[in-house]
This record gives sequence, structure tokens and C-alpha cells, in this order.
Amino acid sequence: MDILKKIQDHREQEEELKWEGTFSEYLELLKERPYLAQSAHSRVYNMIKSAGVAEEHDHKRYKFFDEDIYGLDESMEKLVEEYFHPAARRLDVRKRILLLMGPVSGGKSTLVNLLKRGMEHYTHTDEGAVFAIKGCPMHEDPLHLVPNHLRKDLQEEYGIRVEGSLSPLNTMRVETEYGGRIEDVLVERIFFSEDKRTGIGTFSPSDPKSQDIADLTGSIDFSTIAQYGSESDPRAYRFDGELNKANRGIMEFQEMLKCDEKFLWHLLSLTQEGNFKAGRFALISADELIIAHTNEAEYRSFIANKKNEALHSRMIVMPVPYNLKVSQEERIYEKMIRESDIRDVHIAPHTLRVAAMFTILTRLKESKKASVDVLKKMRLYDGEILEGFSDVDVEELKREHADEGMSGIDPRYVINRISSTIIKKELTSINALDVLRSLKDGLGSHASISSEDKERYLDFISLARKEYDEIAKKEVQKAFVYSYEESAVTLMDNYLDNVEAYCNKAKLRDPLTGEELNPDERLMRSIEEQIGVSENAKKAFREEILIRISAYARKGKKFDYQSHERLREAIQKKLFADLKDVVKITTSTKTPDEQQLKKINEVVATLVDEHGYNSSSANELLKYVGSLLNR
Repeated sequence: MDILKKIQDHREQEEELKWEGTFSEYLELLKERPYLAQSAHSRVYNMIKSAGVAEEHDHKRYKFFDEDIYGLDESMEKLVEEYFHPAARRLDVRKRILLLMGPVSGGKSTLVNLLKRGMEHYTHTDEGAVFAIKGCPMHEDPLHLVPNHLRKDLQEEYGIRVEGSLSPLNTMRVETEYGGRIEDVLVERIFFSEDKRTGIGTFSPSDPKSQDIADLTGSIDFSTIAQYGSESDPRAYRFDGELNKANRGIMEFQEMLKCDEKFLWHLLSLTQEGNFKAGRFALISADELIIAHTNEAEYRSFIANKKNEALHSRMIVMPVPYNLKVSQEERIYEKMIRESDIRDVHIAPHTLRVAAMFTILTRLKESKKASVDVLKKMRLYDGEILEGFSDVDVEELKREHADEGMSGIDPRYVINRISSTIIKKELTSINALDVLRSLKDGLGSHASISSEDKERYLDFISLARKEYDEIAKKEVQKAFVYSYEESAVTLMDNYLDNVEAYCNKAKLRDPLTGEELNPDERLMRSIEEQIGVSENAKKAFREEILIRISAYARKGKKFDYQSHERLREAIQKKLFADLKDVVKITTSTKTPDEQQLKKINEVVATLVDEHGYNSSSANELLKYVGSLLNR
């Protein structure tokens, strides 16, 4: 569709959503749709919930965060369940500032931006519609027009509870413009927009000497004092501070704890009582979710100062740690690359995964359990199934260190090193080794990394390199297998025949001679050993396979090569082991003969067509694996 046509359609949709009427007409709307009178906290919670909630392993995953926040499902669940949900139900946590605390580049700003963009979109929907007194600079809730003595009646009739007082400006307008007839006051539908300063405010600290409190609460318009005669006339005041403009929605404090104290005093009353002081007026009511973010060092310094106790008691601190899942870290890099100018560079498969492994290793803390090293922990956190470990064990590991994920290498460092490698060497293709080399070279110039941490990080680069070596060998060996699936299926069928005979204490019949044979123990063990099944555990493993086959049969499904993940892995490893010598000879020959050259070209073609390499990265991979196998 033509972009101009889309712009026109968008403008027409905006026009269709607009609504204007009197306060009495607005009350009729509320009779049909009482949810329109929801609070700011309730609106944010319902927006998050409207995107969908998935139940996974006794945890809730809020889909609202899926596209922008990676690997922090548990943190997001805690945020929603411990803050947004109770705040939406008018429990006391709504009278608290939400402070997101975490390491640099951990996703705090991304989370706040996601909430702000989400609210902009949500107010364009029927469920998220917001109505305000027309012409009010603070987009005031029309229900503030209802006198205090009638609010109990309104609650009984409509089931809607009203909080807050009518602002000084609208109190005057009701008398001067509407002759005290609140039912005639005009009401309009509004749409949140950070750019238009409607329902979303943002405050960023600057030099305390030059920053004015008017940035938060508005200021006197001196040009109108002669006209209105007094500074206490609300018409002579500009209600254009961030707290004014954020009314009904979200107020973001960037790097809140760097703010001068006088800017934070206003928050004490706003959080606890829902109002703030501005100019020479009575307290002004405001309904807004205050969300701030800071890093751990700033937060520790803040709570150490006794003068901050009053404000600290009005905060709900939500840790936003780094992601600790390799697969999700990979997604973070993919997103950052998509949004950059290096997206056209070919990045060989597994490159970002290996970089993610290094990054996650720097964020993990050593387990107290002797049986769990950092590599095992990394795999378990990423959802891999390891023999001898259950979901309960993973939860126990997560509880060992409350501050796990609050330190380590941040995603920006990795992307900066990838960018640096590409730009310096003018590469059109990079692989895992290029990135690991660049990550290693950058550690020396990283100002915040101590010499002790640098030593640890160098060890993690070596670990990530070893992991890549295994991945690379598997990739090439897999590509070398001729008719790989057919070979694997044949081997598995042979294994299953032997397992069935073993478990049923039966014999096998040779298809050529008809001779009865005992189950081939050597074949079964050669496959099982590939995935670490011990001699003592072989019987249980084989019986579990047979039970799985029976379960498939009962459901009318065929047990095939893809049906058992661990068995599939064992079959693959067995085939790879059998092919190792072929791979070794072919990749390491400097002057390959015609047969070997044909094989190499076939492997390169397979790597390009089926595994996502280009010809350059495929050839580099073959050379590297050849050198590995000849060591």
C-alpha cells in the first residue's frame, strides 16, 4: 500500500475515534462502560494483561514484554504481580514510586519506553479510552466535577469510586464558563502522546543550579498578571510542568536518584496523597504512575543517606537484572544488529550464540553445589535437559544468589566489539572466532573492568572458544554425512530392534540367514555412551525408550527419529564419531584429489544451502575444523 494512503487512513481512523460531549453525556457512557473510569495504575495493568498471559511451569509469562524484553520473564512476572496488579486494585502499593534498579544496558529504559509506547497505543482502543475535561491543560478526570457529598451516591449507582479534587483552574472555569452547571461541562476523549505531552511526562536531571522546579509543577505566566490581577488567579498560571502533563498516565524520572532533593520532595505528597503543591494554590490532585530507574551504585548511596528515609519508604524497588539465558541474549544481539547499519554484513551461524555464551558466563555466580560448574549452570538456565537435574534443581540454583545477573558484561559492549571488528577490517562476513578475538582485545580498554575480573573474563573466552570448537566440529561432521537422515534412521531402527529384544529377553533374527542372534550389546552401548548413559543406567534408559514407543503406539502415532531428543543426539554423535577420520583427511589435505575436492564442494554447498553460511564462512569453517581434528 502507498505510504501516503496509509497516512491518510491513519488520520481518518484518528478522526473516527474522537468524542466530545457534555458531562451528563459522559455519565451515560459510564453506565454502559464503567471501566472507562479506571485509574492510571489500573489502565497500565489492563494494557499489559490485554496482550495475553501464558501459564508456563507454574509461572506467568506476560506477552506484552515478549518482543522487547528478553530472558526476564520472571522479573516481569514479579513486576506485574507485586506492583501493577495490586496497584490496579487500589492497594497501598499504588502510593509508592516504582524504582527499577539494575546494571547498565540491562533493559530499564527499554521497559519504560515499552510501557509509554504501549499506553499511547492502548488509549486508541475501546478498553483503554481516556476522557478528560475539555480545555484542561492537565487532562483532568471529569469525575472530579462531582461534589464530595455526592460521590457516595455515584459509587452506589455506578459502582465507581472517585478520588481527587477539582483543580483550581477547572473550579474557576465551572463558575465563569458554565455558570456552575457541572452537567454542561464539555468532556472530550484524549489520546496519550509523549510528543504532545498528553498523559506521559518525562523528567531528566540536569545541573541543579540551572534546573527550575517549574519543570515539574508549572509556573506563573507573568505576562497575564496585569490582565488577571493576581498570582493566585489560576488563569495566570501555566500548568505545563511534567507532573501536570503526566496526569492520568505515566511519569518517568530518568536517573531519579541524581535529582536534587527539592525535586524529590514533591513526590512525597504525590505518592502518598495523590496531590502536589504548585504556585499559590491548594494542593492539586494528580493520578499518575511514577516510574523511575537507577543503577545499583546510585541506589546503595541513596539508601545509605538517612535524609532519604522518607522517600525510600515510599518506593517499591524492582531489580531488573541482566538476562541469564544464552538463547535470549542471542535475540538481544539480533535485535540490536537489525536496528544498526551492520545488518547487511554476513554473520556466520553460531557467532552470536558463542558471544552470548561468553556474556552469560560473566554474569553467573559460582554455585555452592560441587556438581554444578558455570557451564552446566549456563546450560540449565537456558532450558537444556541435563541428566541428574530437574526443574527443582534449577529453581534452587536461582535462589542461591539474590544478586545474580546484577553484574557482568553488558550487551552494548558485545555489539560495540562486533561493530569495531567489521569497520576496522572492512569485513563483509564475520564468524565466532573474529568476535571472540575482538571481545578479548577490548577487555584491556574497558575502564570499568578490574584486573581480577579481566582474568576471569579471559577464562570465559577460553570456555566459549571450547564450546565453539565442539559446535564447529558437529556442524562440519553433520554436513559430511551423505544422506544424513537416512543413515540416522537406519541406525536408530537397528538400535530400537536391539532394545526391544533386550527388554523382552528375546532374540533377533538375521534378515539374510534367518539365524537367531542375541541383542547387540556393543552396538547399543556405542550409541548410549555418546550421551553419557552409564552401564548402571542403561537398563532404565532402554526401558524408558520402550515405554515411549508404547505411548506413541497407543495414541496411533509412529515413533520416529525426531521423537526422542536424547536418543536423536546419541545417534548423531555416533555417526559423527564414525565419520571423524573421513572429515579429518578431507579438510586437512592441502592438495585434495578430484574425489576429495568434490566432497569439499558438496560440504560447502550443504553448509550454504542448509545451515545458513555463505561460501566464505563455510570455507573458513572447514579449514578451522580440519586444524582442530589434526591437533
